[in-house]
Order: sequence, then structure tokens, then C-alpha cells
Amino acid sequence: MDTVILADGTDTFRRRGPLVSETRATAPVFPPGRYGRRRDGRRRPAVPIIFAVVVAIAAVALAFRLYQQYGNPHYDAQIVRWTGVTETQITIDFTVRVPAGGAATCKLRARDYAGNQVGIQTVTVRATGTDSTIEASEVVPTTAKAFVGEVLGCRAPD
Repeated sequence: MDTVILADGTDTFRRRGPLVSETRATAPVFPPGRYGRRRDGRRRPAVPIIFAVVVAIAAVALAFRLYQQYGNPHYDAQIVRWTGVTETQITIDFTVRVPAGGAATCKLRARDYAGNQVGIQTVTVRATGTDSTIEASEVVPTTAKAFVGEVLGCRAPD
């Protein structure tokens, strides 16, 4: 290897000018009629916009339906305790917030230690006078010994 070429002064100093040349790009010219109709390059956003509107309407309808089914704040149930556990029943104590003087239909469930459902019951409870909180105690029949009692939810009575 020749060390004289590597130690040349032009290799250590930038006196040679720019190392990369710049080329101007121009649009290609195609012969007329040879490659078919040319597009203008713009996409038509109508189909994605229509799809987005349909999806948004469906999402709002689904949210409204689920809110009506599960999210009514006028009927709020809280489990207090469960007692009286035997092989055939469990007693569930719970409170329900309802509109003043109203009633509620609640679904109660009993589960065993493994989490399997061993009993379910739907009950209707009514407020006395103009009260908005109902304290209730219901016995749920079971097919095996229950480990836990739950209030799945409450809604307006049918």
C-alpha cells in the first residue's frame, strides 16, 4: 500500500468541493395514448368518510342501548352481606337506590367456592312512602352450598 497517497494534503483538508452532486428531478413525459388515462393523483375520500359516519352512528346506538340496559344511575344496588348459608339456600342482604317512592327488580345470584352459579333469583322490592333507598333481605334457593351471594343488578320493574 502506498502511504504517500493516504498522507496527501487533499485527503486531510476539504479543498475538492462538494462530494455529492445535486440532480433536479423533472416529471416524466409519457407519449399520449400509450399508457391509458392518467389520474390526477388525488384520492376520493367519499367511501372512507361514509364508512366512518356509519361506524360512528352504530357506536352511538350501541352505547345508548348498553346504557339503557346496564347503566341506569337511578337504580344502584349495593351488597351488604350474605348470611344463612346452607346446602339449599343463602340469605342476601342488600340496599337499592331508586327514584323516590319507586320500586326495582333485582337479580340475585349465589356462587360456590369454584365460582359456579348454584342459585339465581329475580325479586321486586318497593320503597315505602317517598324513600329513595330500599333495604332488602332475600333468600336465594341453591343447588349446592353457596360461598358468596351477589346482586347482579337492578332495573325498573316491568
